[in-house]
Amino acid sequence: MGGATRGKGHGVTDQVLVVGAVEVMPRRESEKWGGRDPNLMGLPLPTHRGGHGRKILAGRLRLQVVPDRKQETLLSFVQANVTAGAEVRTDAWGAYEPLSSLGYRHKAVAVRGDHTKSDKHLPMIHITFGNLAAWLLGTHHGVSAQHLQAYLNEFVFRFNRRFWAMAAFDSLFGIAADTMAPTYEGLYGKTWTHPGAWQE
Repeated sequence: MGGATRGKGHGVTDQVLVVGAVEVMPRRESEKWGGRDPNLMGLPLPTHRGGHGRKILAGRLRLQVVPDRKQETLLSFVQANVTAGAEVRTDAWGAYEPLSSLGYRHKAVAVRGDHTKSDKHLPMIHITFGNLAAWLLGTHHGVSAQHLQAYLNEFVFRFNRRFWAMAAFDSLFGIAADTMAPTYEGLYGKTWTHPGAWQE
């Protein structure tokens, strides 16, 4: 995310690396909910098929700032956020190779910038990252690398509760009542660690 340049050669970049995983679920229509998708309970019947016209729905999202694209970093993220036995789709980056031996049904495709392949194989994560980039630029007009994880946390909170506004409001109060807020010195003296931040 961000950065003055996408790359300076040999993997050097000004950007901050963010790894993400999004749950992909089939869009269902249930008689019990009046022909609505039970994932969208309480909302008006949508006039579109969702997921940019797809018959699928983005479920829960996880995002984390990471220090590198090494195997141990990416595998640690997957193991912390995805249940063993789940199907995990990735590009063909070599760091993901051990996922099958770790108990995941791993499907890898060499996307290599081909939008047709990425649209078919990874139907939601690119849309999600596009929405994240638009939100950061449109709402916050850019953020610092130091506090990017906090903004990712907000985006994930909003995303995961986008169908349940009142539940999100209740959750926010519960979290606020049970959380010690950082001090100014902690935030800008770099002694505060944002929840969900990468731990060495």
